[in-house]
Amino acid sequence: MTTAILRAVVSAHLVAIVGQPVFAGIYLSGNYDGLRLHADGANVVTSLGYVQLIVAAVLWVRLRRAWPFLVTLALAAAETVQYFAGMDGALWLHLPLGVMTIAGLVVQFIAVWRRPVTEQAEGTEVRHA
Repeated sequence: MTTAILRAVVSAHLVAIVGQPVFAGIYLSGNYDGLRLHADGANVVTSLGYVQLIVAAVLWVRLRRAWPFLVTLALAAAETVQYFAGMDGALWLHLPLGVMTIAGLVVQFIAVWRRPVTEQAEGTEVRHA
């Protein structure tokens, strides 16, 4: 069950973050509403990152699996830095960090769906599909 929740949150997080370059592109095309959409999207992406961090922490405590938490912690830290870099207009940091964050989340999405976290049940290892 915990793996299913992590998969759902990582999936929602990925969908939200993929929209960010689209909203930035709308703004750069001259439609100033795109900046508002990009800012709102940043709030959603960052919030989902923190929710994912909580889910990954629960997974670590319950299942003794640290890798989802450590990867999510790195992504949440990058998203937080990127958020404030965007607010300050530091595009030299905001843009490349955004690309790297999206790439990192795509890799985590693949890992969570391809190689699910295993749970221990009465001394035996059980895989959740």
